[in-house]
Amino acid sequence: MSHVNMPAVDRVAASRAAVSARRGRASIKADVSNGTRNALDVFLVASIDAESAEASLRVTDFLLSIPALGTKKVGDVMAELSISPRKRLGRLGSRQKEALRSFLEARARQRSEHAAPRVVVLAGPTAVGKGTIVSRILADFPNVHMSVSATTRPPRPGEIDGVNYFFVSAQEFDRLVAEDELLEWAVVHGTQRYGTPRGPVQESLRNGVSVLLEIDIQGARQVKAHMPEARTVFLEPPSWDELCRRLESRGTESAQERVRRLETAREELASRHEFDVRVVNDDVRKAAEQVVDLMGLTKER
Repeated sequence: MSHVNMPAVDRVAASRAAVSARRGRASIKADVSNGTRNALDVFLVASIDAESAEASLRVTDFLLSIPALGTKKVGDVMAELSISPRKRLGRLGSRQKEALRSFLEARARQRSEHAAPRVVVLAGPTAVGKGTIVSRILADFPNVHMSVSATTRPPRPGEIDGVNYFFVSAQEFDRLVAEDELLEWAVVHGTQRYGTPRGPVQESLRNGVSVLLEIDIQGARQVKAHMPEARTVFLEPPSWDELCRRLESRGTESAQERVRRLETAREELASRHEFDVRVVNDDVRKAAEQVVDLMGLTKER
């Protein structure tokens, strides 16, 4: 849509957004070209999140940024996959996506390109299904490291130190904070403190194991500040009405508590654009597979 008749302030905002988008696309292409980012990863983000900078890349420009793919080869690939030169990654049809993905996966295997282990932070509003998605992922990929939080609260019956939580004293928690050994932490219910220890996460990465963190919005912001290379993923509902339905169907909160949680959810949904990638949880299997893709753990299909 043309913005010729937009108010001046809107034209300025649109112009700035366009410049930012161009810079984002240029940065992505440079990362692929110099090998700091895997081409398959760029394609996966574009396929999952239609609002991402990756999705706005023209397929031709994307392919030309891949090392060792010249103009002729790119033209041959586009013709073989029946993709128009003006098509963007986020606008491909399902068959075109499948064909391009197969091409990129085959190329990665031929060149022995393996996805590096990654920290993925999964956050989202209440009742969106984070726990269900995590359970599905861990069932299929038991080797994924699920971060264990440290807490100052005492263990409950049946809880095991180092499995459910790292149970520490207030003084030990103070030390972890002071020595920057926590990727994020917060006071919960105004009493006990919880946090994500940095050590086990870094050890897993050194051992070639990807890490999954399921935390709240504030925690995700802290992790990104401490570990910029971590990928933040916002899990969102297919609609506001569906989120309300899911919360009510749980039957675990009073009407007053549901109202409070939904007010918080509105605020959390407003932060969705702070995240690297957005995943819509309209189907548990599909959403779990997309998070797995973003971790670089895709199973052979």
